[in-house]
Amino acid sequence: MTGSPDPGAARLPRVVVAVPPHLREQFFTPAVWQSLCTAAQPTVLDEHIDRDALGAALPGARALITAWGMSRLGEELLDVADRLAIVAHTGSAVAPYVTEEVFRRGILVTQAGDEMARPVAEVALAFTLSLLHRVHRFDHALRGGATWEAAGQAPPRHEIHGSDIGVIGASRTGRAYIALVRAMGARVGVADPYLSEADARELGVERVPLDVLLSRSRIVAVHAPATAETRRMLGARELALMPDGAGLVNTARSWLVDEDALLAQVSAGRLDAAIDVFDTEPLPVRHPFRKLPNVLLTPHQAAGTAECRQRLGASAVEEVLRFLRGDPPLHFVGPDALARVL
Repeated sequence: MTGSPDPGAARLPRVVVAVPPHLREQFFTPAVWQSLCTAAQPTVLDEHIDRDALGAALPGARALITAWGMSRLGEELLDVADRLAIVAHTGSAVAPYVTEEVFRRGILVTQAGDEMARPVAEVALAFTLSLLHRVHRFDHALRGGATWEAAGQAPPRHEIHGSDIGVIGASRTGRAYIALVRAMGARVGVADPYLSEADARELGVERVPLDVLLSRSRIVAVHAPATAETRRMLGARELALMPDGAGLVNTARSWLVDEDALLAQVSAGRLDAAIDVFDTEPLPVRHPFRKLPNVLLTPHQAAGTAECRQRLGASAVEEVLRFLRGDPPLHFVGPDALARVL
């Protein structure tokens, strides 16, 4: 645990930064870090997953900046956090790190999920184009030693212009993805029980029931939140509705898709898939997904751009600075955020 060397910093409000060194380097530019140090005394936790270290750092702290893997703030930790007033998370889902007790004690909670929408949408677009053009199949064949002629064999390929693209969930990322694929000429249908007809018209999409969307879409992109209601929303029955040769894009959460059912479909060669998220992470070396020519895999890195990481850090710091200035946070969440389980 480290703090500021400036003697004058003792007069500044203290902020605990529970972010490991490799992420601090990516999240906080020198200018952003300096802005924090000018207004507060940072206490940095290198071992941010160490619950005892967090408990030792919290007494007297006014703010806490969190990263993935930090211990949840239950009653025991909150009892020692005698002056804690705001928790600023550098990611999206806060449920792994805060509890209902945080909200009961009147502590503000903010998140930086807005900053992740664009890069995840761009990866989903890249996945979509790869599946439509079967790029993943060609790459796998050539790297696997197939002859030139054999490597060129693939199911029919399609352009995104004029293709029916189905989007499950008009979330922040879903809307960013919709804008990208519509700009390329796709016809977009959306399955989302909370999307109003007026919002659908504004987005330029058609609201359709999930079964209809699955049965008519060339590509289905999953962008729904991980809640109790959405767990395994795409199971064997739903995946069987997708047309032969269609593709599934999942940059959201594996929670939403029955992984065994998807494995059965892609193993049979009926569907293609591009996946960034998995039930078990890291994905086991011998997992069947790794060997399939019709599956494109990335290791949960859709939001991992340098620009996004810097925006995440800047957003969390700005929320803390706003609080210290007496301004309301821009991206606060309430207890309902705990329904997002991941």
